[in-house]
Amino acid sequence: MGSPATLTSKAAPARHPRGAPSAPRLRSRPRRSVARPRRSVLLTALTGLVVVYSLLPLVWLVISATKTQKGLASSFGLWFGGDFALWDNITETFTYDDGVFTRWLLNTLLYVVLGAGGATVLAVLGGYALAKFAFPGKRAVFAVVIGAVAVPGTALAIPTFLMFSEMGLTNTPWAVIIPSLISPFGLYLMWVFATEAIPTELMEAARVDGAGELRVFCQVCLPQLAPGIVTVLLFTMVHTWNNYFLPLIMIKDPDWYPLPLGLNAWNAQAATAGGRPVFHLVITGSLITILPLIAAFLLLQRYWRSGLAAGSVKE
Repeated sequence: MGSPATLTSKAAPARHPRGAPSAPRLRSRPRRSVARPRRSVLLTALTGLVVVYSLLPLVWLVISATKTQKGLASSFGLWFGGDFALWDNITETFTYDDGVFTRWLLNTLLYVVLGAGGATVLAVLGGYALAKFAFPGKRAVFAVVIGAVAVPGTALAIPTFLMFSEMGLTNTPWAVIIPSLISPFGLYLMWVFATEAIPTELMEAARVDGAGELRVFCQVCLPQLAPGIVTVLLFTMVHTWNNYFLPLIMIKDPDWYPLPLGLNAWNAQAATAGGRPVFHLVITGSLITILPLIAAFLLLQRYWRSGLAAGSVKE
């Protein structure tokens, strides 16, 4: 055995030249290799089939819009014809029948701005109130909203028509705009989103600082609801833009037709006596009709994604 001085010198920690003890060295644990997820051939094949099924009608629409009326019948549907007539078809679509397509496009924009925009505003106000305020009968309101979501719109079309007919509003734009203001799904979506997106403590802090309820909503809560607002706006906009059955039973004047109803009238005139088939204009008009929706989704998709992912991670 060594002397005490020897043991002390062995047990003493190593010192830096200036006399400060060095920090103890920690042994780094070997990193565990994370197993890469296995690739499923079946899942990849099914996903590919879904992609093809979703994009094939769009590809057919784009290709068919480049053909003339004769080219639609004399060429293969999924390949281009002998002549490229896309620009001529677009020009003829906007000038055919005294430019009524432009009127239908403006009508659709009117229905979307007032109907879908109003439905989004009402859904935001109602969802915020239901999520952050307590009042008698709240459970009954919840049951009514859930029941309204489960009822299809076609089941309410006939009662709505009878009610608007008694008020003398049929064959007017209000017969389409007013029913479009009610969106039970949008209200329920904003209710759920506001419940998770707005901390109650944040609202209480604003009230303690002297902010009124209107200021709390506009300056504190409304920015937190932006992803949900965009999501509801997209859903209501698509629903109003593609709405066909409600204008069909409400409007008889072609000057107030939306795009889906007007294109169907062009498509049906080939079956009438002496009617001229304009299927190339129907296809080109359908392509023009979906372009604003595609642009809206591309411009707003980042808000939409964040809205769908809100509340998925708990901090």
